[in-house]
Amino acid sequence: MAKDTTGDGSRGTQTLSRGLSVLRLVGEGTSSASGIAAALDVPRSTAQRLLASLVAEGCLYRIPGKGYVLGPELIHLGARARAQQPVLALAAPVLQRLAAATGDTVHLGVPDGDEVLYLDKIDGTRGLEMRSRPGQRMPLAFTGLGKALLCDLPDPELRALYDRSAPAQAALAGRVPPRPWEVFRDDMAETRARGHSLDLEENERGIRCVGAPVRDIEGRIVAGLSVASATPFLPDERMARLAPLVIAHADEISRELGWRPDDDR
Repeated sequence: MAKDTTGDGSRGTQTLSRGLSVLRLVGEGTSSASGIAAALDVPRSTAQRLLASLVAEGCLYRIPGKGYVLGPELIHLGARARAQQPVLALAAPVLQRLAAATGDTVHLGVPDGDEVLYLDKIDGTRGLEMRSRPGQRMPLAFTGLGKALLCDLPDPELRALYDRSAPAQAALAGRVPPRPWEVFRDDMAETRARGHSLDLEENERGIRCVGAPVRDIEGRIVAGLSVASATPFLPDERMARLAPLVIAHADEISRELGWRPDDDR
């Protein structure tokens, strides 16, 4: 009689799913076995077995007195995943040129659900520290880079995104409270019309941003490019001057991806 392995497969899938959940929890700051067990709703002994396996594979590292942190294997895989992003490889020299031309911080990001995932960041030369970093996610609706990615989204979908994102934005300490829907809607209408986004301290106090979309061969927005700096370095007049430069560099990346201006303009 053949052995029934259906149950083994199900258990293996559950173990894999739990292991991935552990990695996400540790990445978000849960560092203890008890905290992970509670989050997964499993016995502490189960959580400890999962943690031990992940430590053995190099995916986690246990620091005495502090708990668990992400391990070197994830750093290695993350670097390889980042390098395999085609838009990142094509955009890298363009980002460098834009950063050199402006002296400001330059970001590249892609849409990831209701968030923008930062793929690259080139620090400016003005000695300004920003909390953004490659691998970080921020809300699409409340960042200049994110709004550039939303240029093609029709108002009904935009409203649904806003309704999902606004409560979380409002609940986070240190974040700028979301603007009313009507203000956001009108801002996005202006963003579509001019072809670039503006962030006037809507996500981080004291930080302004100019963003533009990057399109693929079919004209779809697949990434966004932005220039950001402290408000004193980005008065309204300079933002207006920078906008064509940001758009031009975003369009250069788009052309590398096969897009042609005549296709959708």
